[in-house]
Amino acid sequence: MTLGPPSSAVCLSLSSGPVYRAPSVTIHPTALFSILDHYLRRTDTQQRVIGTLLGTRNEGDDAVSVRTAFAVLHSETSEQVAVDMDYHRAMFDLSQRVNPKESIVGWYSTGSNLNTYSALIQNFYSQETAPYPAIHIALNTGTELGEEAGVKAYVSSPVGVFPKPENAVFVPIPITLRTNNAERSGLHLLENAPSSPVGELAQLEGTLNDVLEMLDRVLAYAQEAAAGKPADAALGRYLMRALGGGAEESGKGGFTSSLQDTLMMSYLANLVRAQAELSARLALVTGS
Repeated sequence: MTLGPPSSAVCLSLSSGPVYRAPSVTIHPTALFSILDHYLRRTDTQQRVIGTLLGTRNEGDDAVSVRTAFAVLHSETSEQVAVDMDYHRAMFDLSQRVNPKESIVGWYSTGSNLNTYSALIQNFYSQETAPYPAIHIALNTGTELGEEAGVKAYVSSPVGVFPKPENAVFVPIPITLRTNNAERSGLHLLENAPSSPVGELAQLEGTLNDVLEMLDRVLAYAQEAAAGKPADAALGRYLMRALGGGAEESGKGGFTSSLQDTLMMSYLANLVRAQAELSARLALVTGS
């Protein structure tokens, strides 16, 4: 579709208008990492990248939880924007096989520019999320001069007596980061990652040392409880469930079996990663 260069999409500050009951949005690190990975893989001619946000909605308080995201092919010029809708729907069908409880909640883009094309894309995703409003998340990577890295969320509203798809007002809404236990552990590893590459054996040694330190803390707590010091019964039940059958199971090789399973999973993960990198390189060679 052909459009003129002037923008009809504007951003409205919440403090300058009437009170608006906006949905609350939470986003998980996995979705943010997917967006950043898409941005790093963009072509030299792309100013920004877009994609689809998947998550869940709580109808009681209009809360939206963005859990994952996937990239969508698109192109922008000074005259038109094109979005591969067939690719978007194919990717959504595949994601439904893995996470059937997650639905389309909106879309994302990198950068902070909200223009006419943003309004058109918002209109498309509003049809995908109807009757609920589509959430737009703008992730600013901070790579542009004078711009700070950050994440903002918006909902849109049509403008005019006879509104057109390219005419919309983007209203900012609150967004917060939410992590579960597995994501929190991954973020902790990223925060404490060394600047120089570390071998697999060194990583395994560091992980085992952390496990031994935690076991020493648990053992010290158990010895204090056995000596008669006040202890938390709920914590004791949790430790009993976490440690399974106790010393008898460990004596039968339970810990060794668990360690072997962990090493096997690590080996399989490295194998899958190597195959993915090989497939990507073969695709580049074939495409060129």
